[in-house]
Amino acid sequence: MHWVADMLDLDLLHSFVSVVDAGGFTAAGERVHRSQSTVSQQIRKLEESLDCALFVREGRQVSLTEDGERLLGYARRMLALSTEVREAVSGRKRVDVIRLGVPDDFAADTLTAVVSAFARSRPGVRLSVRCDLTSSLSRSLERGDLDVALIKREPGASGAVATWQENLHWICSPALDLSDAEPVPLVAFPQGCIYRNRAIHALEAAGRHWRIAYESPNLTGLQAALTGGLGVALLERRCIGPGHRVVDAALPAVPSTELALCVTDPAREPARQLAMTIRDFCEKETSRLAA
Repeated sequence: MHWVADMLDLDLLHSFVSVVDAGGFTAAGERVHRSQSTVSQQIRKLEESLDCALFVREGRQVSLTEDGERLLGYARRMLALSTEVREAVSGRKRVDVIRLGVPDDFAADTLTAVVSAFARSRPGVRLSVRCDLTSSLSRSLERGDLDVALIKREPGASGAVATWQENLHWICSPALDLSDAEPVPLVAFPQGCIYRNRAIHALEAAGRHWRIAYESPNLTGLQAALTGGLGVALLERRCIGPGHRVVDAALPAVPSTELALCVTDPAREPARQLAMTIRDFCEKETSRLAA
């Protein structure tokens, strides 16, 4: 049963999670204060004990295999449980780490202030916040890598604490003439974004040709591209910035999407409290935009 001991070696699991979070062996070594070769050896030992490959190595870039994806959630839970056991036995006060995922384009400044105030009011809670595309946040939530997440999705799906309708608009610079634009220059988030998919499907259904004129994972980049007249974007009303205009009449109508607040099941009490705080914030934000 030697392989069982190797499989449960928390040191190896810690190195594995560090490689995932750091995005490579060298950066992971810096995190755990070990050389890149030592981290590589530990990952190799873990792969041998599990009899499977955990990473696909392409130069300096690494990505998880299907087996690696499956292991990640277990590894995080085992490490968290190990920390909990040590704290319970030693009598040290436990710190609850709540992992929150939010879309980059959702009220970054004001929402950050709200969750920061939540953390300050609870000394026993430590927040870890991640901004990303919904497709990535959804996968992380399913794997157990997030406790609470705001995601954009198709309306009507189940499994959310609360949902809000999103009304999408075509937005561009006042200087951009779309009347004869062919192909339509799109400013969009990368592949995997529901807004991007909505825009492309609507244009193709209307027989309009399109091209990606500007792509960025950050809302600030998209807004700058719109202001500069590089193209048109399909975004939610909250994303309309100064110097932008709505041009819904010039392009095909697009159905609404849904903002959903999701929590892992079963949710820890601090995570549930954070979710309720975010729910209240979203209710106020939705009412403000509708006014």
